[in-house]
Amino acid sequence: MVEILILVTAVVAGFLGALLGIGGGMIVIPVLTLILGVDIRYAIAASLVSIVATSSGAAASFLRDRLTNLRLAVVLEVGTVLGAATGFLIVRHVNSKSLYFLFAAFLIYTALSMFRKKQDSRAKINHPWSERLKLGGMFTEHDGTVIHYGVEQVPLGIFFMYFAGILSAVLGIGSGIFKVMAMDGAMKIPMKVSSATSNFMIGVTATASAGAYLMSGDVHPEIACPVAIGIIAGSWMGARVMPKLPAQTIRKIFIVVLIIVSIQMLIKGVSL
Repeated sequence: MVEILILVTAVVAGFLGALLGIGGGMIVIPVLTLILGVDIRYAIAASLVSIVATSSGAAASFLRDRLTNLRLAVVLEVGTVLGAATGFLIVRHVNSKSLYFLFAAFLIYTALSMFRKKQDSRAKINHPWSERLKLGGMFTEHDGTVIHYGVEQVPLGIFFMYFAGILSAVLGIGSGIFKVMAMDGAMKIPMKVSSATSNFMIGVTATASAGAYLMSGDVHPEIACPVAIGIIAGSWMGARVMPKLPAQTIRKIFIVVLIIVSIQMLIKGVSL
C-alpha cells in the first residue's frame, strides 16, 4: 500500500515536473516525510533520483520538439554551479529561518507578477551576448506556427542562476523553479522553452548530488525505485502534453505551484 502511494505521488510529481521544468522534489519530499514518516535524508536522496528521472524522461521529447535550448542551458549552468559552490561555503553562517521567509515572499511576489502577465514572454531586443553566442532559437507550436525568439539580459539571467544555486545549496531545494522564473521574467524567453530548458538543466545539476547520496548509502531501493518508476511515467506524459498546451495555461499552473511552495516555505520557516 505504501509503495502504491509513493508510485502515484511520483507519477503526479513527474507530470508536473516535466510540464513546468521544476523537478518533482517539492511534491515527493513533503509526502515522504510528512505523510509516510520517511527520514529526511532518504527523502532528499529519492527526490534527487526523481529529478534526474524527470529530466531524463522528458529530455528526448523536448529535444525532438526543439523546445530545449542547449546553448542557453550550458551558459546558465555556469551561474548555477558557481552559486551552489558559494552556498555550500556560507551555509553554516546563514540564518535559514530568515531565508525561508525571504524565499516565500519572493515567490508570492513572482506569482502575482506572472498573474498580471497577459501574454507569453518574447524578447524584443536580442542581447549582444546572445548574438555572439547564438542563444536565440525557434520552435513550432502544436498548430504549426513557427516561433522565433531572442534572449534579453543574459548577464542578469546568469546572476539569477547564481542566486538560485545559492538558495538550492542553503535551503536544500531544487532550483528549477528559479530557472524558469529567470528565463521567463528577466530573459523574456517563451514559457515552453523556459520549462524545457530548465528541465534539462536540473537533471545535469542533480546528477552529481544524487551520486554523492548514493555513495553515502542514503538511496534506499524500496523508496527510490517506486519514485523513479512513477517519475519516469509521469514525466513522459508531461512531456507529451506540454507542447500541446497554450503558454497561458502552463503559466497558470506554474502560478499555483509557486503559491503552494511559498506556503510550504512559510510553514518550514515558522517551524525552525
